[in-house]
Amino acid sequence: MSNSIGHTASILQAKTFNSPTSSIAVGGGRGAVVAEFRVGPLVSVWATKRNARLRCGVNGRRLVNWRRSVSFPMAAPRRHCFVARAVLTTDYASENERRFNLDGDIELQVDVMPPLQGHACKIEFRVSNSYDNLVLHWGAIRDQKEGWTLPAHRPEGTIVYKNRALRTTFQKSAVDSSLKLEVNDPLIQAIEFLILDEGQNNWFKNNGGNFHMKLPHKAESIQDVSIPEELVQIQAFLRWERKGKQNYTPEQEKAEYEAARAELLEEVAKGISVEEIQRRLTKGNDQGKANEKPQSLSGSTIPDELVQIQAYVRWEKAGKPSYSPDKQLREFEEARKELQVELDKGSSLDEISQKIIKGDIQTKVSMQLEKKSYFTPERIQRKKRDVMQMLNKYVPELVEERTFVKQKVFTAVELFADATERDAGPKLFKKIYNLGDKQLLVRATKPGKIKVLLATDLKEPVSLHWGLSKNNGEWLAPPPSMLPQGSLSLEKAAETPFSTPATDDGNQVQHLEIQIDGNDFVGMPFLLLSAGNWIKNNGSDFYIDFAATPKPEGSLSGDRPGDGRGTARNLLEKIAEMEGEAQKSFMHRFNIAADLLDEAKKAGQLGLAAIFVWMRFMATRQLIWNKNYNVKPREISKAQDRLTDSLQNTYRDCPQYREILRMVMSTVGRGGEGDVGQRIRDEILVIQRNNDCKGGIMEEWHQKLHNNTSPDDVVICQALIDYIKSDFDINIYWKTLNENGITKKRLLSYDRAIHSEPNFRRDQKEGLLRDLGNYLRTLKAVHSGADLEAAVSNCMGYQAEGQGFMVGVQINPVRGLPSGYQGLLQFVVEHVEDKQVEALLEGLLEARQDLRPLLTQSHERLKDIIFLDIALDSTVRTAIERGYEELNKAGPEKIMYFIALVLENLALSSDDNEDLIYCLKGWRTALDLLNRKDDQWALYAKSVLDRTRLSLESKAEWYQKVLQPSAEYLGSLLGIDQWAVNIFTEEVIRAGSAASLSSLLNRLDPVLRRTANLGSWQIISPVEAIGYVVVVDELLSVQNKYYERPTILVAKHVKGEEEIPDGAVAVLTSDMPDVLSHVSVRARNGKILFATCFDGDILADLRAAEGKLLHLKPKSSDIIYSSADERELIGAGSNNQKESSSLPRLSLVKKKFSGRYAISSDEFTSELVGAKSRNISYLKGKVPSWIGVPTSVALPFGTSEEVLANGLNQEVAKRIRNLQKELDAGDIRILGEIRSTVLQLASPPQLVQELRSKMLGSGMPWPGDEGEHRWEQAWLAIKKVWASKWNERAYFSTKKVGLDHDYLSMAVLVQEVISADYAFVIHTTNPSSGDSSEIYAEVVRGLGETLVGAYPGRALSFVCKKNDLNSPKILGYPSKPIGLYIKRSIIFRSDSNGEDLEGYAGAGLYDSVPMDEEEKVVLDYSSDPLINDGNFRQSLLSNIARAGSAIEELYGSPQDIEGVVKEGKIYVVQTRPQM
Repeated sequence: MSNSIGHTASILQAKTFNSPTSSIAVGGGRGAVVAEFRVGPLVSVWATKRNARLRCGVNGRRLVNWRRSVSFPMAAPRRHCFVARAVLTTDYASENERRFNLDGDIELQVDVMPPLQGHACKIEFRVSNSYDNLVLHWGAIRDQKEGWTLPAHRPEGTIVYKNRALRTTFQKSAVDSSLKLEVNDPLIQAIEFLILDEGQNNWFKNNGGNFHMKLPHKAESIQDVSIPEELVQIQAFLRWERKGKQNYTPEQEKAEYEAARAELLEEVAKGISVEEIQRRLTKGNDQGKANEKPQSLSGSTIPDELVQIQAYVRWEKAGKPSYSPDKQLREFEEARKELQVELDKGSSLDEISQKIIKGDIQTKVSMQLEKKSYFTPERIQRKKRDVMQMLNKYVPELVEERTFVKQKVFTAVELFADATERDAGPKLFKKIYNLGDKQLLVRATKPGKIKVLLATDLKEPVSLHWGLSKNNGEWLAPPPSMLPQGSLSLEKAAETPFSTPATDDGNQVQHLEIQIDGNDFVGMPFLLLSAGNWIKNNGSDFYIDFAATPKPEGSLSGDRPGDGRGTARNLLEKIAEMEGEAQKSFMHRFNIAADLLDEAKKAGQLGLAAIFVWMRFMATRQLIWNKNYNVKPREISKAQDRLTDSLQNTYRDCPQYREILRMVMSTVGRGGEGDVGQRIRDEILVIQRNNDCKGGIMEEWHQKLHNNTSPDDVVICQALIDYIKSDFDINIYWKTLNENGITKKRLLSYDRAIHSEPNFRRDQKEGLLRDLGNYLRTLKAVHSGADLEAAVSNCMGYQAEGQGFMVGVQINPVRGLPSGYQGLLQFVVEHVEDKQVEALLEGLLEARQDLRPLLTQSHERLKDIIFLDIALDSTVRTAIERGYEELNKAGPEKIMYFIALVLENLALSSDDNEDLIYCLKGWRTALDLLNRKDDQWALYAKSVLDRTRLSLESKAEWYQKVLQPSAEYLGSLLGIDQWAVNIFTEEVIRAGSAASLSSLLNRLDPVLRRTANLGSWQIISPVEAIGYVVVVDELLSVQNKYYERPTILVAKHVKGEEEIPDGAVAVLTSDMPDVLSHVSVRARNGKILFATCFDGDILADLRAAEGKLLHLKPKSSDIIYSSADERELIGAGSNNQKESSSLPRLSLVKKKFSGRYAISSDEFTSELVGAKSRNISYLKGKVPSWIGVPTSVALPFGTSEEVLANGLNQEVAKRIRNLQKELDAGDIRILGEIRSTVLQLASPPQLVQELRSKMLGSGMPWPGDEGEHRWEQAWLAIKKVWASKWNERAYFSTKKVGLDHDYLSMAVLVQEVISADYAFVIHTTNPSSGDSSEIYAEVVRGLGETLVGAYPGRALSFVCKKNDLNSPKILGYPSKPIGLYIKRSIIFRSDSNGEDLEGYAGAGLYDSVPMDEEEKVVLDYSSDPLINDGNFRQSLLSNIARAGSAIEELYGSPQDIEGVVKEGKIYVVQTRPQM
């Protein structure tokens, strides 16, 4: 409820308000103090003197706690003083209040307030989570037999609609839409209405009919009854609780108060006495009275209301701390004692009240700087929202590199590095140092032993002064066996001269190579000596770290990291050129960045990524912050303000780049007007003067601040505060510094170095804590963009008065913030350190949701709003990390709720968040299933978890693609430490919500698998295997490799379309390919173990066994693995050899052109088309009528060869023949060129004519009838099918089994596309278990390409016993995020003579191409009847199983069937023998 100011009244006279409040007036005249106590979420104490007011209790954490926790000493009960107690739990349910669910989260509440004497009946309508354009379509009922009448008394703006109804527009607020009616006609018995959403042209009805609200009649018997105001207050409070503790406007409060009175009068009218009502509402009150104490413990006559105000004054002066209940009581009594002193001096109560207002009462309190030590369990009430309101679909396009890339001229050292890297092996360390206008290359590789290469273009002879380290930082003399020729051994080092080769181009590069034997050494320190001068690394030793993980390296001509490909290279090079100027100070860096921002915008996403990478290198101290330049703090602040203003404007104008712009702003800090920055310089002098600390560290820090302030100063200030609070423990000082990346070396590196440690006197403690605390806020206001306290202050506004700190600073509140937002932020700030974080997370998310509308608008303070949102976002991450302990013993419900909260936070920070939002809806559905104790909840939640992981992987890939190339290229230009470059993107991800979300998913996964009885494995192809473990990142990268010994591949990524390489006996992965994907079929056909592992520990164990021989034994949902010896391998090898020798020899028969370019389905024969076309023709008329079979025609075998031989295509044919010669010579890169050349074929007129005739004759539409361009689309699709003969996967697959690729012929099956609701694949024998009595099937939404192609995620899978087709059993719910949809179109399917050979699974090798491109749709399973409607699901899956059973019965053998579902009807589009 909102706060309102009471009117002045006499201390002895009660003032009654028309709201659920009681007021106490103290004193008289213009200086009176009015205390108002509100029954509701807030308790406020107001002091009014002229226009000033004093507020106590902006939320339930303050004075409301006093009321709730303890009973204050009170005077004898007075009528005008009422205290609400927490024991009131009665919830009086009014018959005149009704709620209706309109749609999803949209809810209608109707309150009818009975008429009182002389008043009309009032009806209030409120629609939560509503749209903007709601209209009440209504009329009145006088007699049930008559229709609507139109009352003469109507709200302003009401219109008459066709003389049959009235229409009144709802008033929209930030929270809801509302409307009030008054009915003063006593003959009206009821009103009826509908609600119209004019914007969507959508009617909201009550189960298809009108809403009907009966109106109560005025009760004559209660005209003279008076309800005590205390009871009305309690009833208003209960109504407020019933309605979800909403924030009311003063007008709404008044209406609620009167509604509460009306409800009580209705009870009186029913014969219930006021005394009975009082007993019901105030049960427990007697006990409270018994506990009441006399007005004062000392017998004084100080009114409690004055004591309460004085207690508030004390609390405010103490810094508004959180008090324990005992401390609250003590504070109350201390306040009473202070007033008693005044009374004992002879002051009257009026005089005391005046002194309170003026602050003249002597108080002995001090600021409470300690952290809060206890937790209050309050929580905010989250509003119901439609999560789709969060939807962002901004997908930034990557600007083509050619628009901003210029050719880089490589130096002699860079060319030397490239020439020597091609065969160098995996890289441990690589860096090129700038030595003035010369360079030094340092590279360490580990092809076996560690090899160190150094090269420089210095003209003078160079010697290497070097050693080795077993521990970081030490120098040890290298063993003599490692010394290159010409080396000199020293005491703890060695000196080795560089060699100087002769070069033809004059680019002289001296180099030196050293080989390090053994693994005893962790690094190599060194210096260079040239022409009598020592060359160091910025004053320190050079150091090569041998402990890094080896990393492969490319060349300058390829996609080598750091070559600028995939970046805004021109902009990055400009940044590198200007870094020398930027190093002077933050002022220079920020101004340069602001100047470059327009160029970055033109370069698009990659340009802004360049700015972010540069700023993050700065923020993580990889770049020099200040170099021999003195700049005033206000100049830094002004430059910072200029940059953040430019970023704010770009954020406003370019919504597709908001995510990366937030990232840039988080690295920069807010900045501010020049005077705020100048205070950094001025206020350190105030601290020194106030606390007598002008020497030592404070003077050194003062000089540093005057020279160049930086974000380090925030850390230094916090370290000093922590040091003082710890009772001057110097270890705490260094702990704070080191934890935030500041070492003693860094303190000494400043232009104005800090040499001293703090050494303060004990008498300085209180003043330093006060002043440094204030100073920390000043520093954060400039430097800390993600600091919550600073961001909240900048948005809510503040005005500082006093001496020394922020004098005269006034920041006005941001306009347009939602009602009650200040209290919400106060809740967040006060709970930000709570150990139990659930309530805090809810508050943070509510604050972000309330802020979101302002972030999408043009606003003069947009920058402050963005920084507040960044701070709230950052606080979510730190809170969830602190809350891990809270989850250690939590059940799945709480973990799932935390996941939903963090997922909501991530969605609020993402430009393209559609998939994240549907994941969020999935988690809410899963929570609902769990709460309803649905036995499928864990299985469903597992699918949502898998999808959420896929979404996080997709986000990580986006970061990697957009950020990492820029980090590598700029890092190479600026000489950034290689370790910092290598982990750049990983650290960015770790700093956001995605990392926290991933950790929560890992906690929940084993719980779900255990509950759903899923085990740690999904066995796709159950075959026992023995082999050597090889770990790979992608199966795709090794699919064409040949392993000479039996190999178990542990692959991180398996998409589903790969081939399994020769020599592999098992493929184990954490990825989730479909059971019926191409690679799964290949594994089963090749008798290869193939399985997905869900347990990270098991996978880590298997990866650690790389190179070892293991024996794998699959069980139903587990794999038992153990070490094996060579004897087992020999036995297994002989068995495998027998198996492979028994396979039939495969061959192809060359097909000839039949003389016809197109044939109808009744002409399909084995000489003309493949098995795919023939099977479809065979099904026509033989399957039950409820199974549809699409009409088909075909381009027969030999057609592509005939077109190629046509005179129209002579040049194309010649080009293909030449390319095939190169392919036969072993150059597989030619495959892509052949495919491109096939697409250049022209269509012979006879082919066009024959195909048109056959398609029209079969009842299919002819594309050319829609225009020539439509035929061109169809012709391109046909050529893509032919060209797929030369795709890499198919080419290597045929070669592997000895098929003659030249004999492969490609017919094309032409069918009309069925725009499917669902697609399915059936195996009529369970492929995982081999059970022939069980059908296995998978179902996806949309077209089946997401099922048979390499689309991530799992389909819905189920099994069904053939003897009980009505009882399908779900094995897994879908996790595929993408569905493919298409309008009415034609599809051209590959139908080669090599796809269905016995013993060879060729299906899926070649392409089927629709004439029109499919639309990719992000799927929302929460609205899918297959998921949320059990009857629909059972019916559909049973029908799919029946179709499979019928087709198997027709062929008499197990079948692999593909089909679709359209409006409930089953269509089969192809079938073939199950492999």
